[in-house]
This record gives sequence, C-alpha cells and structure tokens, in this order.
Amino acid sequence: MTKLGKRTTRLRSMIDGSKGYQVEEAMGLIEQMKGAKFDETVDVAIRLGVDPRKSDQMVRGTVSLPHGTGKTVRVLVFAKGEKEKEAQDAGADFVGSDDLIKKIQEGWTDFDKAIATPDMMGVVSRLGKILGPRGLMPNPKVGTVTMDIARAVKELKGGRVEFRVDKGSNVHCPIGKHSFGKQKLTENFTALFEAVMKAKPDTAKGTFVKNITVSTTMGPGIRIEAGALREESK
Repeated sequence: MTKLGKRTTRLRSMIDGSKGYQVEEAMGLIEQMKGAKFDETVDVAIRLGVDPRKSDQMVRGTVSLPHGTGKTVRVLVFAKGEKEKEAQDAGADFVGSDDLIKKIQEGWTDFDKAIATPDMMGVVSRLGKILGPRGLMPNPKVGTVTMDIARAVKELKGGRVEFRVDKGSNVHCPIGKHSFGKQKLTENFTALFEAVMKAKPDTAKGTFVKNITVSTTMGPGIRIEAGALREESK
C-alpha cells in the first residue's frame, strides 16, 4: 500500500461515516488529522434545499471570518485620483485604471479579488468575459463595487470570503487552515453558517440546509449534524 493510501486509510478509520458530528467534535477530528506535508485548507460544503435555476432562489453573500482564511489574498483595485491613493494606503496589491484593464485584456489575472469604484464599472465591464468565469468580476451585491475602497480592501485581505450556491445546490467555502485548531475553525464555521442562513431566500420551501460536510484538502469528509444547527438558528 502506498504512503498516501496508508494515510487515507488511517484518516478514514477515525471517522464514523454513519453519524453526524457536532461542530466542535468535527473540528476536533480535523485537528487530529495530521500527516500532510503542507498546511491544508479546511473546506465546508453545504447542500441547500433550493433550485439555483430559479433567480429568486439564488443564495449568495459574503462573510468576514473572525480568524481569516490563512491565505494571503492579492487584491486589485480599479480606481482613479484620490481613491487610487486610498487603495494603496489600505494595502491593495495592484491599483490602477486603464493600465490594469489593458494588462488584463492581454491575459494577466495574477490576483485573487478585484474591487472597483462605481465610476470605473463602465470600462471594467469590458473585462466581463475574462473576469466573470474566474469569479473576479467586481459586484455591488458582494461589496466589491464601492466608494469605501479602504474598508473593502481591508476586509478582503483580512478574511472576508464570498459564497454562492452552485448548479448542484451546494455552497463551498474555505474556513481556514489545519493549523488554526479546533476553536478557531469552529468560530469561523459558525460565522459562515449564520451568513448562509441569513441569505435564505423567502421563496425557499422545506428544509433549507440539507447536509453539511467539512474536510481538509487531502482528507476525507466529515458529516456535521445539520438538524441541531437548524434549530439553533431559528
């Protein structure tokens, strides 16, 4: 058996696949899952009872994780004049206007998040076919088209993440790194879950959160008991 196979077998033996774990219990298992040669990302997958094909059942939003994601986020800002300086002072990695637009049109997308002032969206919209499929297009619904540039930059670099239901009715979102430990991962998970619940469409009928799974990059999924969380959130 390969080394990877042995590790996978060992990790799976730690989990009772027939049960749903309480959040802290699941994060405690994550904490015990050592062995990878890098600090694995911890991801959450939430299956929702919505039909994403219907526009009035789209679930999306943002949440500022109390302990961040553990990832260095490279933020680009489309702005001019005073707002350009504001972005630089707030710690944006790339700031500009026409120069950045030209660079992106030529194929450069070496950044993680993009913000724009409202007056820039007329020209930024030309980049829709490039930025849209990569999830990089500034959007007022998630706070990345704004005049409050400094706040947006600091929030993104500090751990604000976006979530959006996919075609399979799932929300996938990172909540930190393995090295965070049980307590920080639990607090980040709680912040994400509460944000998803607040984003519940009025038209969603029946059970909104159907199931929840948490896993590390290389580890098996751990099912979280969704019923108790649903009750707590009422």
